[in-house]
Amino acid sequence: MIRSFRHKGLKELFESGRRTDQRARILRRPDVLHGAVVPEDLALPGFRFHKLHTKPARYSVSVSGNWRLTFAWEDLDAIDVDLEDYH
Repeated sequence: MIRSFRHKGLKELFESGRRTDQRARILRRPDVLHGAVVPEDLALPGFRFHKLHTKPARYSVSVSGNWRLTFAWEDLDAIDVDLEDYH
């Protein structure tokens, strides 16, 4: 389950429940993340899931182009979920 967001706009988009084609594309990753029990649940085709070399540990999945959904993991929850262009 997603417990917290870093990216205010992503949080608002996720919580609004409104879906357009573009929003649906962006929200596929957080929707899967919200149902995940372990970070590796995001290791799906096309997600390009990987662990980042950070301390504390963070993970990344591809959204589109250079945009990535990044997050940390605590207990059974994703925390500090962010949408960033880190390339």
